Amino acid sequence: MRTTLDATPFLRSTIGFDRMLQALDAASRVQQMDSWPPYDIAKTGEDDYRITIAAAGFSRDELTVTQEQSMLVVAGQRAGEDKGEYLHRGIPGRAFQCRFELADHVKVVAANLENGVLTVDLRRELPEEMKPRRIAIAAATPQAKPAPRAIESGRRAA
Repeated sequence: MRTTLDATPFLRSTIGFDRMLQALDAASRVQQMDSWPPYDIAKTGEDDYRITIAAAGFSRDELTVTQEQSMLVVAGQRAGEDKGEYLHRGIPGRAFQCRFELADHVKVVAANLENGVLTVDLRRELPEEMKPRRIAIAAATPQAKPAPRAIESGRRAA
């Protein structure tokens, strides 16, 4: 069962949210996602996030982390087939690609592979001009009343 989001009511009362609504619409159209490899997304601070991916069997050279504008792509490609005869192969080593849509101003801070777990740290860094700021309210200046017109002296009526 697929439901679609009608964004028309939101577009009538919001300004500048077009990109976010388009991302929600695109996410609703995504077909069944592959759940390989398993991953977690955690909020580690007010503006900090961490993606943890189980990348067992992959070395640093076989993994790539790429940020292209608002898309984070984590990919893994095994360099070669392991030699040897397996009686049981429980650790899959197939290639993968995970895509994560990032909000505006979210940047990759670091990526680390340790014990088969890849962690990608992200931070939302708002530019100074986008941070909340207090606006000073000026006092209203009183309007100067126009001076009453004086009767000119020295003129005679005609």
